[in-house]
Formats: sequence, structure tokens, C-alpha cells
Amino acid sequence: MNTSTSPLAERARSGKPIGVGIIGLGANGSWAERSHLPALRAVPGYELRALSTSSKESAERSGHKHGVSRTFGTAAELAACDEVDLVVVAVKVPHHRELVRTALDAGKSVLCEWPLGNGLAEAEDMARYAHDRAMPTVVGLQARSHPALAYLRDLVADGYVGEVLSTTVVGSGGAWGGAVGPGDHHVLDAANGMMLLTIPFAHTLDGLASVLGEPEELRIDLASRRTSAVDTGTGRPVPMTAPDQVVASGRLPGGAVLAAHYRGGVSRGTNFRWEINGTEGDLVVTAPIGHLQLSPITIEGSCGSDTGLVPLTVPESYVRVPGLDPRADAPAYAVAHAYQRFLDDLREGGTSSGASGGALGSALGSASGGASRVPDFEHGVARHRSIESVVTTP
Repeated sequence: MNTSTSPLAERARSGKPIGVGIIGLGANGSWAERSHLPALRAVPGYELRALSTSSKESAERSGHKHGVSRTFGTAAELAACDEVDLVVVAVKVPHHRELVRTALDAGKSVLCEWPLGNGLAEAEDMARYAHDRAMPTVVGLQARSHPALAYLRDLVADGYVGEVLSTTVVGSGGAWGGAVGPGDHHVLDAANGMMLLTIPFAHTLDGLASVLGEPEELRIDLASRRTSAVDTGTGRPVPMTAPDQVVASGRLPGGAVLAAHYRGGVSRGTNFRWEINGTEGDLVVTAPIGHLQLSPITIEGSCGSDTGLVPLTVPESYVRVPGLDPRADAPAYAVAHAYQRFLDDLREGGTSSGASGGALGSALGSASGGASRVPDFEHGVARHRSIESVVTTP
């Protein structure tokens, strides 16, 4: 749909702040607390007006800590609040579809964390539900909104490396290794949809595609080398059914070769390295962890007659949210830029990247990001399909 026709867009263009309610904003280090909360406070045009958690009591504690006066023990109460224009769903994946439907039924636009659904079928159902109600949506694939990737995209488009010959990624998932925290057992169960494949690998693939274009050929192989992890609190083994190895190969537009390997846990060597190699130069992207979407990003490059890599600083013109530091505020940095891009779409009439339907490339947009600056539910469906339709299970 065209976001310019929605009440939310009219509100954004009028200069009135968009009221946000977050489902899942806890008081004890939740993802929403580390990312969405500082992001929203750094982007003018939004106001955090409400939150809900698993109970009235915990919501009140969280509201007291974060200075949010409207607190609810259920998502339905939050969605019904007249002060909320945009509902953010930031809870575990198995609850996404139910909560998104609740928000849409209340006539609210939705930002849902990634993965959009617990599998492709759920994601398709959520996208249809939103489309039928003509509501603007956002899916939390924020890596492509990071200023470093926007700069990288332009470097490649402007010929820094010449013709792209190949690109290679190696990354560590952090989770899905030999140890697991007491509160993280759910990621080890493949039935919950929160896997090495669907989280760090998919985020990185989406970011890579925003720079180099959507893979025209892709094959993904999964392997389970570990079958359990040790709980760091009790020392007891916890069963792991989610694969801990993801290996992908394919070809990009123009024939460039793609190779990627994600492994569970943390490496004593390299935890994230992405190389783009071309006829005239090379670009190297590194990060301390394998989650491109929430990590400080370093870019180095070399082209022409240069023989050694040199640091490439992201120009200030790419930074839309100056109030956050890309290192100190790394979990919130790309999220904040996604919020800013959503505002741009609303104010300027951006068309959702999946509005035309059809082929995968159309739904995901071009390397330049398509007509929409921020990925919507249709984009999320296409990303689900891009990894689930080509995967070989162990």
C-alpha cells in the first residue's frame, strides 16, 4: 500500500508526534529496553506513551522505571488505548502473530520484530491481515537502515571496487554454542523459530542484499554439530534442536559469487567479517559480534593502486539520528535509523516494497532499497521465503 493515504501518514505530515505503545518493554534488560526505548527517545516525531508486559504488576514496575504512565497487563488493553498510534511487538516469536492481529484489529499500525512469524505461513498470514486493513507496517530488519550499510551501498554503486566479483561472509551467532543463559533456552528449540538461520544469518543476508542486490541463486545447508548446551546457571545440559551451522552459496545480480558461513557460539578468532571483492578494489566490513543489525560496524577498503586496507569513516551526511553513538548505543543505532526512515516514508508517501507483489526481487526491492526506505510485512514475507524455500535441513 501507499503509506501516504493512511491516518498515520496524515499525523506524521501534520507535525503531530506518533504515539507509540510497546508490547514487551520490561524492566530487566529486555530487547525493547536496550533498543527500541533509546531509539524512540532519539528520534523526534515519536512519543512513547504506553507499554504492556505479561502482567499488570510487571507493567507498572516497568512504567515506573522508564517513566511511562500508561501501563497495561495485556496487549489488547494497550492496542485499545486512544493515545497509541503505532504498536511495537517486541516479544518472543511464537507470540508475534496473535499480538500483531490484536493491534491490527484495534486499527493500529504495527512494527513487529524479526522474524516476522514463526515460519513462512505465519508471516504470510500476518501480511495478508495487514494488507486487508490497509495499515502501514514495519518489520524489524533494521540492518539495511544502518548508516554504515547505506555508505557501503553507495561505495559499491559508485564503482569503488569496480565490478563485483564475489562476496564472502563469516559470522558467529553468539547463542547456539556450547553454553546458554538461564533465560535463553527458547532459542535452542527449533520449534520456536528463533534460530541461527532466522536471526543473525537472515539479518545479515538482508543487509547484504541491500548493498549488493538480492541473490538470484541461493542454496542454504544446515547442520547440527551440537545437540545440547550447558546452562551457565546450573551447569546442566539443555537439549538443542536448532541447527548450529548455516552454510550458504549463490550468485548475485551480474554473476558475482556469494559464500557465507554462520556458526553457533563465539569464535576465538573472527566473529564477523564480510568482504566484497571486485575488479578495482576490495571492501572489508568487521564487527565484534555476528549480529550485523546490532553491532558496531567498521569499514575498511582499498582500490586502484593501493595495496593495503585503510579505514573508511561513514560521512556525517549518512547519520540521521545524531543523538546516538554507533558504538556505545549499538543495539539501538540501526533501530533508530529505521524509525527515522519510517517517518520519511509516512511524510513523503513512500510505497511499501511489496506493494506490487510478484517476484521476490520486487517484494524485497532493489539494492538501493526500493521505493520504501524501511521494510514492511511484505518484505518480511519475501525474506522468510528467500531462506525457507532454499534450505536443506540436517
